[in-house]
Formats: sequence, structure tokens, C-alpha cells
Amino acid sequence: MAFTLQIGDKAPDFSAPATDGKTYSLADFKDAKVLVVFFTCNHCPFVIGSDEVTRRTVERFKDKGVAFIGINSNSEKTHQTDDFDHMVERMKEHKFPWIYARDKSQEVALAYGALRTPHFYVFDEERKLVYTGRGVDNPRDESQVTVNDLDRALEEVLAGKPVSTPMTNPIGCNVKWEGKDAHWMPAEACDLVPKSE
Repeated sequence: MAFTLQIGDKAPDFSAPATDGKTYSLADFKDAKVLVVFFTCNHCPFVIGSDEVTRRTVERFKDKGVAFIGINSNSEKTHQTDDFDHMVERMKEHKFPWIYARDKSQEVALAYGALRTPHFYVFDEERKLVYTGRGVDNPRDESQVTVNDLDRALEEVLAGKPVSTPMTNPIGCNVKWEGKDAHWMPAEACDLVPKSE
């Protein structure tokens, strides 16, 4: 049994309170042609370094029927700045164009098999997984980005094509699991794409 959702898997349902005061589940996105669920947080330099790239992606695709929800599953015991109050502050400050929800129990991160922040999952109209992995090839430094895998996956899905590269390794900090060392990863968690020698 793979830790992370595999291509073709159905999106697991969730219930997560967001910074806008609402609680979201899959049903809230039923009208979206494509749903992007991504695991993110408040403090990770890879998230902070790529937030504006993600913003441009959301702004480019949200009028084409793509919905976006960012989920913060990090333990606030590991990083207190990942708590809900800091999420609300961050959204007030940056006004990101996506929904920002809290997964305090970490059940959503486990259901999806989130590995890092950020880690993106793209689901088609039937809510089957068509892409998982990184957003871009250099999330920490926007000036060094040469490949935008998320944009390409969304373009291909909306054009009715199969995603040419459906799986990449997410690049970022590992999810901060409750009660564990900051760098702990579940034993069954592994790279989505084996690294070539």
C-alpha cells in the first residue's frame, strides 16, 4: 500500500476549517472542472519562496474552472507559527487567492499521503488524481524556476489530454508530524519518482 495517493486514485473526502470562517469538504468543489489540493504551511522557505508563483497559477486558471485549496497539516507543537491564528494573519497580509484550511488532526495529510510543503495534487472532473508532486522545479527561489509542472498539468487536463509527467517529487520541508522530531517522515513515505543514479 503506497503512502501517497497514486495516479487514478479518487480524492479522499475531508472536513477542514478555513481562514474565511467556513469549513470545506469535497462537496464544496463539486462544480469545479479540476480541483487542486495542496499541502502548505506558514513558515517553510519553500512555501514562502513559491507563494507568488502559485498565486499566478491560481489567477491564471481559476476562471477556467479550476478550484484551489491549500491545507496546513503541520503540527503547531513543532512550529507554533503554523497554528490557525497565524494562518488567518498570513491570509490577511497576503490575500492569497486560494482557500486556506487547517488540518490540525493531520488526518487529511495522512489520507492524501502528503510528503512535503508544498505538495500538490491535481484531480480531474471525476476527482481522480492526474498529477501529484512539486509545483515548480525551484520553489525556494522564484528567479531560478525553469519548469512549472503544475501549470503544465493544468493546461493538459483542461485540454482533455493525459498529463505528460503525472508524478514528480515534491520539493520542500517535510510535513511536521505531531509528537515527532521535526525531520521525521513515516517509514512508508518515499520519493514518488525514484532518483536515478
